[in-house]
Amino acid sequence: MSYATEPAHHHGRPARVGVLLVNLGTPEAPTPAALRRYLGEFLSDTRVVEIPRLIWWPILHGIILRVRPKKSAAKYASVWTPQGSPLASWTAKQSELLKEHLGLPAGSVVRHAMRYGQPSVGSQLDALKAEGCDRILILPLYPQYSATTSASVFDAVYAWAGKVRRVPELRFINRYGMDADYINALALKIEAHWQQHGRADKLVMSFHGVPERTLHLGDPYHCECHQTARRLAERLGLAAQDWQLTFQSRFGKAKWLEPYTEPTLQALAKQGVPSVQVVCPGFVADCLETLEEVAMECRTAFLTAGGQRFEYIPCLNDDPAWIGTLAKLVSQHTQGWWGDALSVEERQAGRERALAAGAQD
Repeated sequence: MSYATEPAHHHGRPARVGVLLVNLGTPEAPTPAALRRYLGEFLSDTRVVEIPRLIWWPILHGIILRVRPKKSAAKYASVWTPQGSPLASWTAKQSELLKEHLGLPAGSVVRHAMRYGQPSVGSQLDALKAEGCDRILILPLYPQYSATTSASVFDAVYAWAGKVRRVPELRFINRYGMDADYINALALKIEAHWQQHGRADKLVMSFHGVPERTLHLGDPYHCECHQTARRLAERLGLAAQDWQLTFQSRFGKAKWLEPYTEPTLQALAKQGVPSVQVVCPGFVADCLETLEEVAMECRTAFLTAGGQRFEYIPCLNDDPAWIGTLAKLVSQHTQGWWGDALSVEERQAGRERALAAGAQD
């Protein structure tokens, strides 16, 4: 095979560090054509759909990509903003704020990519290389590890690396759903909502679902979601009856991780629970699944079933505590990389920023 042409190499240039945030992805527009392209890429990933292609391909191309794009486009249109997709705009902003928080030296770069859609993982890795980054940290924006998400990001990185001649030094962050700073950022977000709106009778923690068979095949996602939920409940001082974990976003007829979010909310309303607040600790940026599925569809389901008050607590988005958590994760996972990339003055300034951030926290 032939490898991609390498960017010009400059001898004697200090080592440069790149950080690549990677989120799931989004269509370019809320239209059936854009959804068809996006879903075609997403649902073709064997990490996402573990069905033999001989069986899956006719279903995907013969049924799903003919029917689902129009329905999905209408859902995306209901949450689309002047800046475009909420997921895309929040992810881009997180990338910008992280670079500002880190105060990286000239030449060191924070970029963001989408596993499906644009900007792609490969194109952003190409850009980091062209900018002279020979050390790159890959940070998936999935707090809990799953083969369907985090491993798929790593697949995209490995596929890119298999096509380049000079592979940079790479590091990966697998998970941070149990990280104390992440849990604290979530808790602060919820507590701020409580201060403004008061507490509901039940806090529902809704995570994205995956097929149940992935649990039996050894995927740790189910367990990590429960760990995140328990630690968050402990940090908030909640009793067992005050909160509940659920899973949302089912697709297809197979059994997925339970309990399911919408039926659980309907059951709570029918049991006489008057008010609920829903938070999504598996999402770090608001997107279709939080803004349309939870804040709209689940709200309607709960109120229609007899509930009186439903509140959705937004994702971390550009929350300062979350950006600080990202910065700490980057610092932890790039140890030993900055020594020859920073001057003495820059290293001292970085230490002072870290100390100041710690004092503020």
